[in-house]
Amino acid sequence: MLPVFILVSMIVLAASTVMAVLTNSFIIAVNLMDRATSKSLSPSDVIVVTLCVSNIFFQLVMIFNDYMSFVCADIYFTYYVYIVSNSLLMLPIYCSFWFTVCLSLNYYLQIVIATHPFLIRLKLAAAQLVPWLIMASIIISVATGIPAYWNFQSDPLNVNMSTNASAEVSFIDLNAAYPLPSILISCSIPLALVGFTNSLIIKSLVSRTHISDKNAKGELSARAEGRARAARTISRLLFLYTSFYVSEVFLFTNIFDYKSPGFCVCLFVIYGYSPAQSIVLIFGSPKLKQASLSLFHCVGGTSKEKPKTPTVLFIKLRKKKTVNLPAN
Repeated sequence: MLPVFILVSMIVLAASTVMAVLTNSFIIAVNLMDRATSKSLSPSDVIVVTLCVSNIFFQLVMIFNDYMSFVCADIYFTYYVYIVSNSLLMLPIYCSFWFTVCLSLNYYLQIVIATHPFLIRLKLAAAQLVPWLIMASIIISVATGIPAYWNFQSDPLNVNMSTNASAEVSFIDLNAAYPLPSILISCSIPLALVGFTNSLIIKSLVSRTHISDKNAKGELSARAEGRARAARTISRLLFLYTSFYVSEVFLFTNIFDYKSPGFCVCLFVIYGYSPAQSIVLIFGSPKLKQASLSLFHCVGGTSKEKPKTPTVLFIKLRKKKTVNLPAN
């Protein structure tokens, strides 16, 4: 029988995978339905759809890796299975980080009032710029993730057996020269860019232009509300990004012992990263939020009552006739 820790980890991972696949697939479906009805997708929608595809792939590769290591360790820790599965796991992680950078930059170009000629050109060319940003993100992720395949090494270890004999086993490890540049390029730099962009967006919220951007009723205009919503979304994505990044560093450097509370927290943060990110994206978009509420009402069987047809009462008035009597 498997230990309790492994059983709990498998249950949490299965639940997070189901949640991640459902929520990310929902975001993709809503945007594809808009596209099917001849509605053009905004640059933000294109980035979000690409990010959701990456998240689904990451969650599926992760559940394959962890379940194989829990249940079929003999097969999983063979040399080629281990290095292929771990190399594939790095690719969607790096893509997710760079797609988050693309989304934050696009939000910045959309909501910040630009006065510099270079920023004005970028705002006008945002729709044409987004596909190139996505392509560059994929190229950088592949260039830093796939080379991990050639940087795994098998180190022989001598293990003393109970019969005073020694057996030679191999331990698969990643070459120390590879992680530093790959983590710097595809983890640390995207984190810094998202943080910097988020600070610029927040700075725009406290500017005089944002405070004075009000409608006739004295409330913040739709543009100002969009700025605040984008700032909340990017701040939440930055929090998830930082939590995931720190958890990965802690696990990679073996700071916590296996089965310790710190190890469990880091592991569950990694498991919940993809579904949490999709939930942030849903509530950060009015379109996705409205679609999710409509789906919830349909699935839950609750629907708004139809307004009753007003009853109009017709009152028949009788007209009194006036009779003029002849005067005597």
